[in-house]
Amino acid sequence: MMARKKIGIVVQRYGIDINGGAEYHARLIAEKMSHHCDVEVFTSTAHDYISWKHHYTNKYEIINNIPVHRFQVQKPRDPKIFGNIQNVIFNEEHTIDDELKWLEEQGPYFPDLLETLEKRENEFDYYFFFSYRYYHSYYGAKKFRDKAVLVPTAEHDPVVYLRLFKDFFNWPGAIIYNSHEEKDMIHKVSGNQEVPGDIVGIGSEIPEHFSPQSFRDKFNIREKYFIYIGRLDQNKGVPELLNFYLRLLKEENINLTLVLMGKSVIDIPEHPRIKFLGFIQDEDKFNALTGAEFLVIPSQFESLSMVTLEAWAVGKPVVANGRTEVLQGQCRRSNAGLWYTNYDEFKEVMLLLCENEQLKEIMGHNGKAFFETHYSWPVIENKYLKVLDQLEANRK
Repeated sequence: MMARKKIGIVVQRYGIDINGGAEYHARLIAEKMSHHCDVEVFTSTAHDYISWKHHYTNKYEIINNIPVHRFQVQKPRDPKIFGNIQNVIFNEEHTIDDELKWLEEQGPYFPDLLETLEKRENEFDYYFFFSYRYYHSYYGAKKFRDKAVLVPTAEHDPVVYLRLFKDFFNWPGAIIYNSHEEKDMIHKVSGNQEVPGDIVGIGSEIPEHFSPQSFRDKFNIREKYFIYIGRLDQNKGVPELLNFYLRLLKEENINLTLVLMGKSVIDIPEHPRIKFLGFIQDEDKFNALTGAEFLVIPSQFESLSMVTLEAWAVGKPVVANGRTEVLQGQCRRSNAGLWYTNYDEFKEVMLLLCENEQLKEIMGHNGKAFFETHYSWPVIENKYLKVLDQLEANRK
């Protein structure tokens, strides 16, 4: 049995009220790994991931029994400066120094955090850096090397192809990937096949009991519905989903409502078959998922969709954007989802699921089995511990 280790979780934002993305991923891992290791978190005082403005006033607090150290970002993001440097690195000839400037201007820029990690290095066996594309992960992996474990949460977008990341993915002691597709992509970018690691992903806290009727009563939903859960913006593919669905309603007589949940930064069209509920609590989310016909994930960029796993955990099929390799791959491996890459395919998938109850039942059963086999918390925790065991063995 491996002796109890001390690990630091390093992530750009952290808080109970941050309930999505890599930040939520990091919090779940911190809390679960605290059963096996001594865990502390190092993060920023920011809540907004666009501006990185100072938000949390406590530099130190305990969140769900985890010590959390916060460092104020030295300069919030300047949209003009950041936009200019981003245009240079994606559209013009440029240098590595330009890319490092982009990294700093993207934020959060908080060198005090890294200085603290360096001062306390002897206290920790390993530092876990979440999200590859940020200042803390780049310079943390460069500084701590074999003590650094990277959880990249990489998406298939232009950032991963920047030159500064080719060497970067070879620096950490180990990498914990979210999916086969993410691992393959990073291998192609960096040739880092020799770096130890595993495909792990993330679990989720699934309630023991559900009440779909409570959700229907609370939000006055009586008809059949399918559901989108997450941030409503362009990068998540929501405008395309809305356009496709409104077109489908004009062409076909289908008795199915689209329910949207999450914070929106886009305009939601007024339509009797589209119901926007805004941000809701976890209890309502799971009650809604359990009562839905299926979940739709139109996102164009994903390293791993947690809500997809949650849908499968409660036995619901998924309809995904097939242009996102990770989502299509997860649907293929699970036999629990269908996908589309254009409107005609969207229409075909929607009509199929509206007409075929048996198919939905089979896919839901497959999804639940897939979740329990690969994403239940005992499985996730064991994989993390095995990565630490491998790092320990490499030290000897």
